Amino acid sequence: MQTLTPHVFWAQRHGDIYLRVEISDAKNLDISVQENVLRFRGQGHGAKGENEYEFSLEFLKPVKPEVKHKSTQRQVNIAVRKQGHCWWDRLTKQEKKPVFLAPDFDRWLDESDAEMELKEKEEKINKVSVESRIRKDPFLGLKKGYLFMYNLVQFLGFSWIFVNMTVRLFILGQDSFYDTFHTIADVMYFCQMLAIIEVINPALGLVKSGVIPAFIQVMGRNVILFVIFGSLEEMQNKPVVFFVFYLWSAIEIFRYPFYMLACIDTEWKMLTWLRYTIWMPLYPLGVLAEAVSVIQSIPIFDETKFLSIPLPAALGSSISFSYILRFYLNGIIGIFEKDKHMKQNVLRLNLKHSDHCIIVICLKDN
Repeated sequence: MQTLTPHVFWAQRHGDIYLRVEISDAKNLDISVQENVLRFRGQGHGAKGENEYEFSLEFLKPVKPEVKHKSTQRQVNIAVRKQGHCWWDRLTKQEKKPVFLAPDFDRWLDESDAEMELKEKEEKINKVSVESRIRKDPFLGLKKGYLFMYNLVQFLGFSWIFVNMTVRLFILGQDSFYDTFHTIADVMYFCQMLAIIEVINPALGLVKSGVIPAFIQVMGRNVILFVIFGSLEEMQNKPVVFFVFYLWSAIEIFRYPFYMLACIDTEWKMLTWLRYTIWMPLYPLGVLAEAVSVIQSIPIFDETKFLSIPLPAALGSSISFSYILRFYLNGIIGIFEKDKHMKQNVLRLNLKHSDHCIIVICLKDN
């Protein structure tokens, strides 16, 4: 009776040989390595239908006698360990390849690729080992929960502002420009007062962003909101209030959910793209709206002498608060230029690695 041989596919790594035997629903398997020869026998459905199949392979170099195999509905997978850690030029001792043997291109790597794969595995093992030795923060979950809730509250607050202003704009049209402060200010006060936490968090080490950048951003907005809009009734009915509030909220409804998801180690790629893209039109428009509000308030401060700094009679009457606003206006432009370049670098990095998952942890940036 003629011996039936199945199709066998092979691949190797520096320390292992992998064989894939094309027999489905295999049973009565007898697989062993003796005197450096692998012998296989089993029943199943192969190239010649439902039959008993067998083959033997004498390896090129010594292997260990232990054989690992796993049978699936479609094939039998066999793994054999090499005695030495080296790369073989071929599988069998005989130079002529058996007709039933072929490379397994699903697992095939050349020597350099195999070395790279091995190096990556070693680096991963070393990384896990190092991370296991690093003492874990017992309060990490509590910190993430706190940051998640903070970002959630801010997201809800700015979402309310954005939706409310959008609905009023569609219903009232341009008339909604003139009473924005009186309808939105209370919620905006709440959100911007709560935003002071973004200065406290890095100061306490809860996040790794800088204290100074957070302070400049938060206090810059609060100057516009509390000093210019909140203290001058003449400014509260101006259309610029609408544009400042609308642009602030449009930016924040993408920023806060981005950080919120990062707190639970989750990323939504569309949100990430919006987070680092939406600022391109909105951020300069927001800076422009803030600058307009400062320019419009300067004559009012000069006329009313509100918040002017009194001087001794010998030096003059007082220093108008408008001089501080002029200095502040130059600061707004300078910060905008610096932040624009920083965000452009982040965007380039994001686009460069668009095929990879960029994970932004909320404990690193908030």
